[in-house]
Amino acid sequence: MKIQQRPAVDSSHLPAQLHPVIRQIYAQRGIHHAADIKRSTKELLHFQQLRGVDHAVQLLHQSMLANKRITIVGDFDADGATSTAVMMRAMSMMGYANHRYLVPNRFEFGYGLSPEIVTMAVNEGAEVIMTVDSGINCHAGVNLAKSQGLQVIITDHHLPGESLPNADAIVNPNQPDCPFASKSLAGVGVAFYLMSALRGYLQGQHWFAQRGIAPPNLASLLDLVALGTVADVVPLDSNNRIFVHQGVQRIRAGKCCAGITALLRIAKRTQQDIDASTMGFVLGPRLNAAGRLDDMSLGIQCLLSDTPDEAIGLAIQLDELNIERKEIELGMQKEAEAILQRLSTAQTAQSVPHGIVLYDETWHQGVIGIVAGRVKDKYFRPTIVFAEQDEHTLKGSARSIAGLHIRDLLEELNNRYPDMILKFGGHAAAAGLAIPKAQYPNFASCFAQLCQEWLAEHELQDYVLSDGHLPVECANINFAEQLKAAGPWGQSFPEPIFDDQFRVVNRKVLQGKHLKLTLQGKQGQLVDGILFNAESYLLTQPLEYVHAAYQLDINKFRDNVSLQLLIRSLSPA
Repeated sequence: MKIQQRPAVDSSHLPAQLHPVIRQIYAQRGIHHAADIKRSTKELLHFQQLRGVDHAVQLLHQSMLANKRITIVGDFDADGATSTAVMMRAMSMMGYANHRYLVPNRFEFGYGLSPEIVTMAVNEGAEVIMTVDSGINCHAGVNLAKSQGLQVIITDHHLPGESLPNADAIVNPNQPDCPFASKSLAGVGVAFYLMSALRGYLQGQHWFAQRGIAPPNLASLLDLVALGTVADVVPLDSNNRIFVHQGVQRIRAGKCCAGITALLRIAKRTQQDIDASTMGFVLGPRLNAAGRLDDMSLGIQCLLSDTPDEAIGLAIQLDELNIERKEIELGMQKEAEAILQRLSTAQTAQSVPHGIVLYDETWHQGVIGIVAGRVKDKYFRPTIVFAEQDEHTLKGSARSIAGLHIRDLLEELNNRYPDMILKFGGHAAAAGLAIPKAQYPNFASCFAQLCQEWLAEHELQDYVLSDGHLPVECANINFAEQLKAAGPWGQSFPEPIFDDQFRVVNRKVLQGKHLKLTLQGKQGQLVDGILFNAESYLLTQPLEYVHAAYQLDINKFRDNVSLQLLIRSLSPA
């Protein structure tokens, strides 16, 4: 993989007390004002900027006065689970008890506010439906709910289609004419903002005083907001970084829900060491496993539990599902790569189509998104993986590379070939869709052709962006801790990567696929490095000097703490 250094930029506009390396890193990531690195909750954008929030709050207040049954319809991923938990907890904290939640089963109802989930809500006595992390494109479900006399409030963050559904209120920063400055809110962020607005409105209506309860401190829900934001891989703009930072701080201080504590315990992680990466790679997958293989109600119950023993039991079930998910994913990934090898004239990325489409009738639809991401990462191509939804329909999950907006491409494909796609939706980097099974060969061909039209050859070359050479005086645990504290790092605000040349002093192959190295820098300093899932030639080829791109990491093993390089790219020098 090619290593490309970021160009140096002017960082003089940022505070002089920042470490010069960190100041440059911030500037390279588009930080233009000192305010953009502040992480206090008072720096959050105000909920009043969200279009539709005032009307949604008024409808909720009227429903609460009338003691109407409010049903929160969630989604079956971690963002949907945390959004549902935020809504459920916030409503209870505000002294309202007549609220329930429903979450669509991926395999029975499909995504969002479908007619099937509306029918279930009606049968359970719902009078108001409030969606989280979905609904903006669910016209049929909204129409059915309205025809049954229900009020519908949509909270979502996904991109809308050509028209909005006929809901009573819509809160979505990406709906037309919404002035909210951050378009990158996750569904859980939208849910938190609506609950914050409701709290303020109820206080103005003397709701809490009349019931003899204190206005709740909704900051206690920021652990959930942070988890959903990271797990949904939304861009960490300044507003989302505040959410994540505040949530991480609460967890480190032990001020988080019993479910998160239990998930960390089962994963053998401590609260004190949690960061955004832990949320994304440790907590998120365990929570997501419920929606992928079973029923996300299990994950929501874990996040709503206030009993440590109950939370541990639920976390164990989630962990078991995650192990099963990994096994299914690994088998599907191997089968996907075998299909690609059969399609290719040679086993190189250059022989792979500009857009990859894969399908096997035995594949599990709950794991296709992860497999699409793995294939995309390996071959650096926009990838769609399909599984059977029913006898006549395939369900697909798409992942894209930088430079190609996958939802826009699907929209163009739908415009050119109106009968090829049944439905689609998503973002720049990820999307979901359904197609007629009979259309699969045509779809695969047309998708690859359109990707070829939209992508230049240089956009198909994977690379690592480096922040340059790390000064030797920064190669220590103290600076590594400063870097960690300068986050949170994540999507669109990537963790710093440095590159340099080293001499290989020692090497060891772990588990047949990981490379453990002892490296010597230009000034003689020694440091350990590890490359996970190394390419086969690196495991067998003699290495004397290497060019490595790496992240600084603090390795804690038993009572030993040492600096370690997490190697992201390695090549002989």
